[in-house]
Amino acid sequence: MENEEIKEKLFSLADIKFKEFNKKLSPKINNMIGIRIPILKKYAKEIIKQDYKKYLDNAVDDYYEETMLQGIVIGNAKMDLRETQYYLKKFIPKINDWAVCDVTVADLKITNKYKEEMWNFIQRYIKSDKEFEIRFAVVMILNYYIDEKYIKQVLEILNNIKHEDYYVKMAVAWAIAEAFIKYPKETWKLINNNNLDKFTYNKALQKIIESYRVDNETKSKIRAMKRK
Repeated sequence: MENEEIKEKLFSLADIKFKEFNKKLSPKINNMIGIRIPILKKYAKEIIKQDYKKYLDNAVDDYYEETMLQGIVIGNAKMDLRETQYYLKKFIPKINDWAVCDVTVADLKITNKYKEEMWNFIQRYIKSDKEFEIRFAVVMILNYYIDEKYIKQVLEILNNIKHEDYYVKMAVAWAIAEAFIKYPKETWKLINNNNLDKFTYNKALQKIIESYRVDNETKSKIRAMKRK
């Protein structure tokens, strides 16, 4: 598939009403075509059936959906670990929106097979100074590493991420809330003694309070811990 053919196909899938809605969720994106995620994923499956490596090697990023399509293909193509990491290294610096990040991560189910290798892979992005590279690593942690083996390392990492951009802080807060729901004892220690900035800390508490998986008594305690 040539890039112009792909671009033409993407424009044929556009939904103007969805575009107007989606622009509100990603206000900084000014090159959006307006395609619903399930439809984009369906098209990604067509590409995967063909020469998807040639596609990934030559893909362009003129439009928001072109970038997201690459992430979906990487996450869903039947590649081995080495190939997946190769294409991720090329792709991750292109991420410029929370949805591109999160949709890509959700499809990286290969992580379940190679937990340690992918854990080592994301460490470089935790240490990055770029907003969406850090968010990629944090959302990977959120999706695949809040478990008994990794919880202590996860909490230490979340506690020590320092970045001023909104989408990093939101991802850290989201991950802390999920950690609390699954491992309340360990995460209580972090909530009581942490290096988090006020926004991230309060947002994590808010997300815990909003969860239906947390009982009302615990929510009352959490509510009282909000920083003024």
